[in-house]
Parts: sequence; C-alpha cells; structure tokens
Amino acid sequence: MLEQWWTSFQPEEYPWLGEVFVLVLILLALNLILGRLVAHLAKKFEKTHNLWDDALLEASRRPALLMIWAVGGSHVLEVIGESTDAEVFSALDSLRAVGVVVILAWFLVSLVRQVERRLLSDEYTTKDEPIDQTTVMALGKLVRSAVIIVASLMVLQNLGYSISGVLAFGGIGGIAVGFAAKDLLANFFGGLMVYLDRPFSVGDWVRSPDKNIEGTVENIGWRQTRIRTFDQRPLYVPNATFSQISVENPSRMLNRRIHETIGVRYQDAAVLPEIITQVRAMLEDHADIDLGRTLIVNFNQYNASSLDFFIYTFTKTTKWVEYHEIKQDVLLKILDIIHGVGADVAFPTTTVKLDPISIERAQERNTEQVNE
Repeated sequence: MLEQWWTSFQPEEYPWLGEVFVLVLILLALNLILGRLVAHLAKKFEKTHNLWDDALLEASRRPALLMIWAVGGSHVLEVIGESTDAEVFSALDSLRAVGVVVILAWFLVSLVRQVERRLLSDEYTTKDEPIDQTTVMALGKLVRSAVIIVASLMVLQNLGYSISGVLAFGGIGGIAVGFAAKDLLANFFGGLMVYLDRPFSVGDWVRSPDKNIEGTVENIGWRQTRIRTFDQRPLYVPNATFSQISVENPSRMLNRRIHETIGVRYQDAAVLPEIITQVRAMLEDHADIDLGRTLIVNFNQYNASSLDFFIYTFTKTTKWVEYHEIKQDVLLKILDIIHGVGADVAFPTTTVKLDPISIERAQERNTEQVNE
C-alpha cells in the first residue's frame, strides 16, 4: 500500500511541503540551540548566588520551549492554510495570540513563584539581608492575581469578546456576588488588613484573650490564617475573625517579667530586712536582668502563716526557654539567701493554744478511765 501511495504521489499537489519541511527543521534547530543555551547558563549560574538569575532561568525553561513550538507551529499551519480553503485555518491568528498570552502569563506566574520561593529559602535569608516572609507572600499573591486577571481579559479580547461588556457585567454582577459571598469577601478584606496593618507575621507567636487561639503563625492566606498550636495541632482561623477580636503578639515583647511572691516564717521577722536587701543586690548584679526596667523588692503583706515579700523585675531575653532558666536561677539564689541568714521559707501552719487547767482536767479524766 505504501508503494502504491508513493507511486501515485504528486509533489505539485503539495506545494507547501518543502516550506513546511524547512520550517520544522528550523524549529528543531532552535529547540536544540535553546536547550544547549539553558544548560550552559545553568552551569554558569551555579557558581553565583544571584536570586534573579536563578529564578529567571528556572521560570523560562518550559515556557521558552513551548513558545518556540507554538509560534513556529502556527506558521507551519499558516503555510498549509494558504493552499486550502478550510475554515478551521481562519481562526489561526486568534489562537496564536491566545497561545502567546497564555505562555507569557505562565512565564510571569512561574517567575513570581520562583522569586517568592527563593526569598523565603534559608539559603537567601542566611547569606543576605533578612526578608519579611509576610510581605513577600502578600506581594507574590497580589502580582500573580494581577497577571492572571490581565491575561484572562486579553484572552477574551482575542477570542472576540467585548472587554467593556465583560467589565460592565462584572460591575452589575459584582453586587449580586457580593451579597452571595459576603463571608468570603469579609475574609478577603480581613486578610488584606492583616497584610497592611501587620499585627503579626509568619513565625510570630500570637494569642487572643477573646477566643481560644494561641500558637505560631504558619501561613497567612487570603481567606484564612493557619496557626500551629503548642500541642502541634493546625488551627485554621478565618481572616474576618481578626477584625472582631483582640490579638496579642508576645513575639514582639521587649522583655519577659519575673513577678513572684515569697513568704518567710513569722519567727524570721528580725532578718526579713536583710533578706530583702540581699535579694535586691543579687538582682542588680545579675547579668541577665534588665536594669533599665522596673525592679522592685519589697515586703508585701502579713499572710496567714508567712511574712510575704515580692520581686518584680524583667529579663533581657524574650526567649521562652532562656527565660525559665534565668527565673530558676533567680529563685534558687533567693532560697540560698534566705537559708544563709538562718531563716526558712514558710509553709501553711496552724497554732493551737490550750488552757493549762483544761489540760489537767483532761489528764485526770483519762487517769480515772484507765483505773476503772
């Protein structure tokens, strides 16, 4: 059958065949050259630490190859279409324009994603200046959304739709959509307010006195924020919630406070002033106590079974583990001071006073009962 087709083949019936063959060879050559160029640039960029070079190369690999075949393939089809009256080739220009727009949008979205990923990577943040993760994520989402919206409008225009009509319909339909999706819009604008006001960022420890919310912020999305609680459970909070509650951000505290009340026995009242003096001197000499903040050591009250004094001071560190180590050191030194002056920490006690006559009568009754 193949031999029969070859003997009946008439080249003059396919005048476009030679031109198409040349175009395909050119496309293959361009594809090979581009592949070699990308491989060469990849090896060269590996020796440098440049964010934009790496992101641009990674984002343009597949879109560039696809652009060559899309544009080249459309020219091949255009050559074929010149020798035929098929209606399918009449839409070739619109399809080519749509393909170019889609590929460019793919490249730009991929470029933004690659830049965002590298800005948030440990490699970049350790070798260059620190980057605010919340700002990077917000700008990345905003730019990607803008690219997708603009590309969609350009695709509609190339397909023959009126952009002004689409925008007018969006203005009228937006009212109905707004009523139907008010919660979704509330979460969107709540997320926008979080990005603008920045009450917290990714990695911050947050909690709310109004809701049972406490943990570390892992991600701030347009609809919800993911918080990892201290028992390692993910907590998803709608962004609209943050406009209705108070949010405390302990990660931004400047110091941590030590506020403790300590009681000594009533029989140690004579050495209480000496204890207070030594404790104050110990705190003033402590390397981890911030003397620029309030420091108080004073006798506080007469308790039921103790004489209470309190300490009120601040540590230089805000780290949770280091703070508790410093607090432990301070409390143990206070205990040493109390024991050093011959006193001791009080514990709940009760003193019962009995009448001596009543005691004698009770003893007589016990003696009589024994004799009987």
